[in-house]
Amino acid sequence: MSAQFSYQLSSTSGGARLGQITTPRGVIDTPAFMPVGTAATVKALYCDQVKQTGAQVILGNTYHLMLRPGAERVAKLGGLHKFMGWDGPILTDSGGFQVMSLSKLRKISEEGAAFQSHIDGSKHMLSPERSIEIQCLLGSDIQMQLDECTPFPATHDEAERSMEMSLRWAARSKTSFGANSAPAQALFGIVQGGVYPDLRARSAEGLVGQDFHGYSIGGLAVGEGHEMMLKTLEQTTPLLPTDKPRYLMGVGTPLDLIEAVARGVDMFDCVMPTRSGRHGQVFTWDGKFNLKNARFAEDPRPLDAASSCPAARDYSRAYLHHLVRCGELLGAMLLSWANIAFYQDLMAAMRAAIAEDRFEEFAAQTKQRLAGGPAV
Repeated sequence: MSAQFSYQLSSTSGGARLGQITTPRGVIDTPAFMPVGTAATVKALYCDQVKQTGAQVILGNTYHLMLRPGAERVAKLGGLHKFMGWDGPILTDSGGFQVMSLSKLRKISEEGAAFQSHIDGSKHMLSPERSIEIQCLLGSDIQMQLDECTPFPATHDEAERSMEMSLRWAARSKTSFGANSAPAQALFGIVQGGVYPDLRARSAEGLVGQDFHGYSIGGLAVGEGHEMMLKTLEQTTPLLPTDKPRYLMGVGTPLDLIEAVARGVDMFDCVMPTRSGRHGQVFTWDGKFNLKNARFAEDPRPLDAASSCPAARDYSRAYLHHLVRCGELLGAMLLSWANIAFYQDLMAAMRAAIAEDRFEEFAAQTKQRLAGGPAV
């Protein structure tokens, strides 16, 4: 636990970046995909399985953990790493997005977000200070400022007011982090501003001036569409320091990851691999399959004979189809495992392509292959 948090940019290929984030609990090779462990578990997977896929860091959710089992209880039990049995780095989000999307009733003010729990209706206040306090109690290695996730669509005035408040919350988060954090923990600022280039530029400038350990790009993949997301990324990533990691929050599909890496993003998280697995969908190099489809009922092939993941390599599509159609828990477990493994294999392949300065060629070939796969 002696290493300090740092980021080293190793090489580039076009706009894509190859690097390493060093934390006290291990190195994260970037570009990196973080499996989502919302409530101290990556759904349907053991921590050992997650690690075997090549995942070096996972994400925990402040909102869910503050409500159940409670941050103070997790701290009393030794922190989130010990509680869930994961010894690698953990990144926690601020809880702000879930307050906006899940709470029964909420009121946003300069103080923070007052809300009622979606579980039992209990009342809470999530301020920048409380968000950081919770994340420090959890003991996460990388933490997020509290921000307001600007909804889509939003007018320029609405997005501006939201962005400016998020900047003020960033300063309060940083002050609280300085008072509560342990050595070598890191805090990221979150760029907001909707789809408006001038607001994104002001947000980035304000956050860079506060000198965070890294910078997240928030408020995307919320309904603006794929092309607008990419356009906003193209306008935003050049505004961020080259010597700090860049994290696109809550994204996305394999195509999203490839396109965002091409535009200089280093880190990603998304529930898509495990959520899709629980609903019978699986990602492969030949596209996305829906194992519910009858055409897989007598298909003896594995999902991917060349995969290092047992779930993708050792079980037939016919068997997986059977599990999914019967609603067996094992189906969700195997498909979630295969999906997380595919996402990690995709990131490893992108890292190799960047190291060999052939990312543009890799991206074009892979996008074509993914687009040509079986229809869902």
